[in-house]
Amino acid sequence: MTNDPWDKPVELLIEDSSHFQCIKNSRDAVACMATSWPVRHDREYAAARRACLMALDGKLSSTRARSAFVAAAEKAGILRVL
Repeated sequence: MTNDPWDKPVELLIEDSSHFQCIKNSRDAVACMATSWPVRHDREYAAARRACLMALDGKLSSTRARSAFVAAAEKAGILRVL
């Protein structure tokens, strides 16, 4: 598995609007999706999880993994927009 730091972290609102989590790479993203994700059975979740795992294996760019993760977070309603 490779280390794939993202160019810009992704911030998520977890549980309520006063608590957020900063995701900096695909490893963080996979862990978050396993423990804190509110919707696990939609297409965006599956695509993001697959993309992040592929990035960790060096089979996909970290940029594409991050994009898939952002799309899934937005669909789940937990993306923190500044």
